[in-house]
Amino acid sequence: MEQLAAFAAAAAHGSFSAAARALGKAQSAVSTQIANLEIDLGVELFDRSGRNPVLTPAGARLLPEARVILDRREHLLGVASSFAGHVETRLVVAIDELFPEPAVGEVFADFASRFPHVELELMFPNMEDVGRFVLDGKADLGVMWRQEVLPPELGFLTIGWVPLQLVCGRDHPLAKGPVGWEELKRHRQIMVAGRSEGPEKQRLRVASDVWWIESHWVMLQILRRNVGWALIPRHIIEGSPLAPDLATPALEFDKGDHPVALEMVWHKQRPVGPAAKWLRNRLTATRIALG
Repeated sequence: MEQLAAFAAAAAHGSFSAAARALGKAQSAVSTQIANLEIDLGVELFDRSGRNPVLTPAGARLLPEARVILDRREHLLGVASSFAGHVETRLVVAIDELFPEPAVGEVFADFASRFPHVELELMFPNMEDVGRFVLDGKADLGVMWRQEVLPPELGFLTIGWVPLQLVCGRDHPLAKGPVGWEELKRHRQIMVAGRSEGPEKQRLRVASDVWWIESHWVMLQILRRNVGWALIPRHIIEGSPLAPDLATPALEFDKGDHPVALEMVWHKQRPVGPAAKWLRNRLTATRIALG
């Protein structure tokens, strides 16, 4: 490994002396390590005929391989260090699509910087399924919309509010607006579906004719074909390239925003490691605003 480090440092800094300074070693030690590496590999890595060593074709080809090995060495040491610090080796997080994607990216970019050696799995179930995953131990942490009745084993914290907007296709009968409550009941409603058959699945049901779809993004594709209407998180509508094909009609009975509480949930009786604890604090600080 020291030979590979000397080789990579010499290539990066342009000379054996500069590599020695970077590595905190004597130049003679770096020169010897590189020479021994050349012997071990059976190829010449540097052309030494000029003032400064220059990579040979073999050296140029082998340099990326050496860097991969050095990177994996650092990863190995990092994983070992995580064990020593009792950091989880793997974390599973279940997140409802109500949580805005830009916030997901920001939170987990920070997580990657703080815990580069923790293997992460992100799942995107809907509604009650998030809580069920956490309850059954399939996820360490969840972000979901607020349930009317939460299992007592789960702890929760409200991290924000997400507005839902009524949306339909531009040529749908409701698009002309304003729309009354009774009129909504006469048209097919497209609803997000969870795998669980609990009360949350029916909470926002208005119409008697309902289609259930697991993805908000697929729902938009259906809506643009004027098949029905739906309550969709505002950030999904605004972030979709289909927005020009959709309408958000005015409503007679309210201002059109239906805020849903977004909650972080965890199992009260399971131990929490440093990575999960950090993530809980980071999600708490995120605070999804209603706006």
